Amino acid sequence: MKPGTSPRPGPQGDAGIAWPVPIGTAARLSGISPKMLRHYESQGLLGRVARTGSNYRQYSLPDVHTLRFIRRARDLGFGLDAITELLGLWQDRRRSSASVKRVAQHHLQELDRRIEQMQAMQRSLQSLLCACPGDDRPDCPILDDLGHP
Repeated sequence: MKPGTSPRPGPQGDAGIAWPVPIGTAARLSGISPKMLRHYESQGLLGRVARTGSNYRQYSLPDVHTLRFIRRARDLGFGLDAITELLGLWQDRRRSSASVKRVAQHHLQELDRRIEQMQAMQRSLQSLLCACPGDDRPDCPILDDLGHP
């Protein structure tokens, strides 16, 4: 760790913080940028955020936990619609785990589809690279392929 920095508090390390906290602190504690925090707030992923008399945002510990949830879901590649659904399930103590599993299974199927597409692109590009002599001549199978409809 660099001198003058402190570790990012985790779920157990939040006790010594004076809540509520301003946007910069909430962003740092949740591992996202203030810009992304504002974006998630504008998308309705956070409940109503308290404001000071000067209209500065003030985030509570539950807000930071929600932001961490969102960050982790984004790290796993979930889109905003799925995150919205997962947040609703996370906050609903009467939820069924089957509902959560359904969302995760759908996302996994989408990831599998995207991986297959990327592997097909990789094979095509590899084939084009093998066909290109890479010499001083202007003929290039890569450009020829890109130029065809």
